[in-house]
Amino acid sequence: MGRKNFGVKPYSAGQPVWIIATYDENKHPNAMNVAWGGISEENEISVCLSPEHKTCSNFNITKAFTISMATKKYVAACDYLGISSGNKEKDKITKAGLTVSDSEFVNAPVINELPICMECRVKEFDTETCILKGEIVNVSVDEEYLGDGKVDLSKIEPIVFDPFNNAYHVIGEKVGNAFSDGKKLF
Repeated sequence: MGRKNFGVKPYSAGQPVWIIATYDENKHPNAMNVAWGGISEENEISVCLSPEHKTCSNFNITKAFTISMATKKYVAACDYLGISSGNKEKDKITKAGLTVSDSEFVNAPVINELPICMECRVKEFDTETCILKGEIVNVSVDEEYLGDGKVDLSKIEPIVFDPFNNAYHVIGEKVGNAFSDGKKLF
């Protein structure tokens, strides 16, 4: 049995499904689904976005955005936010059945139904590389999804994007302990 080559592709086994939310100049909320992003520094997030998105024009004005983790319960709503354009559909969030509250830390909306939210200030957006870098100024988690003061991913059921099959998969089962299980190999 060998290996199948897929060539140069932006494929990894499970990319985070993030919902980036912004306000426009009239404080009207917009959100979109992004799967090409990651933590790039201890307090920095990087996301690849085409400059034509409504989201980009919004954060260029407000200098802020939030990123919420998509969940199994809201998979259809989160997918809709990725396949509809904020430049054409003014009320994407409402149409998706979602609601927002103001972030306490940045000028951007928090999507109430999505339990984990990173609140960010824009550090830079390079329109040539399409890379947005944001400073994470707060992470908030809905208390309903805490157990013993810790985040319970099995309750949240965040999803990841499978680019090999254009599918979403749920995260939840704990299979080990980070920075611990590997010690037995020393």
